[in-house]
Amino acid sequence: MNNVLCMGELLIDFICSDVNTSLDLGENFKKKAGGAPANVTAAICRLGGKASFVGKVGDDPFGKFLKDTLDDLNVDTSMLLMDKVEKTTLAFVSLKSNGERDFVFNRGADGCLKYNELNLDKIYSNKVMHFGSATALLSGDMRESYVRIMQEANSRNIFISFDPNFRDNLWEENVDDFVQISKKCIEFADFIKVSDEELKIITGKEDMYEAVDALRGNGNKMVAVTLGKDGTLISTSEKTEIVPSIKIKSIDSTGAGDAFVGSLLYKISLLDNAKELFKDFNTLRDIVVFANKVGAIVCTKLGAIAALPTLEEVENMK
Repeated sequence: MNNVLCMGELLIDFICSDVNTSLDLGENFKKKAGGAPANVTAAICRLGGKASFVGKVGDDPFGKFLKDTLDDLNVDTSMLLMDKVEKTTLAFVSLKSNGERDFVFNRGADGCLKYNELNLDKIYSNKVMHFGSATALLSGDMRESYVRIMQEANSRNIFISFDPNFRDNLWEENVDDFVQISKKCIEFADFIKVSDEELKIITGKEDMYEAVDALRGNGNKMVAVTLGKDGTLISTSEKTEIVPSIKIKSIDSTGAGDAFVGSLLYKISLLDNAKELFKDFNTLRDIVVFANKVGAIVCTKLGAIAALPTLEEVENMK
């Protein structure tokens, strides 16, 4: 089994527990560990895999809470840095009566990860690496480190997974910048996971099949497009197919996307040569079937990390 290294943000989500309210009126908040790549490491370890997290938090009570959360899940946090100056990144979220999210983002330490702070020997000792940060592509030291590590990992023949994780409330008027930097990252990736919305934004194409072909390009790339209840479209140079979703009664979809990615990478970590997966469409399909199961299980429970299943739970799902 290969260790999966995930790079990006680890932050605090303060979720307003008051129903149908905006942040200015909300009074009660629940503190939760957040950050897409951190959630991915949690999913991998919950299934019995091995994962490391690379990122930065503040050397403060929130940073300690986040480190302890990953440690309790057996995630390797030896490459999690604690910043003495910048505070831990915080996100405040509430759900308004019209269904829209009210969102305030206070970026701190996660954006300050410098390339020269990283243990490069340890990073490049991994055979599978995942870049799925929602914030790393924003401006700052992290962006430079993130793209540079991805480029160098590609040159070292390391399997690279990329999830652009677009959040409209983070990019606002800078969508064009998101598209350009995402395309650069896609050049280095072996596996690309996007939502149907991200697929259209990045390629500029409305037809899903044309967009997937454009995203995959002429290289040996694999693309997975998550379509919610309609399943997951997977595409290689050999074939394009939609893998059906698992029919369940959804209670809370929070974290389902990260669980999907984590379970997929768990399966990839078991392969002797992940770089050759693009040649074996049947194996890729089986991996996505497994990942769809994990995502479905998460939707039947409350909470992102708390809802993550064990391998036994997945195998027992009918």
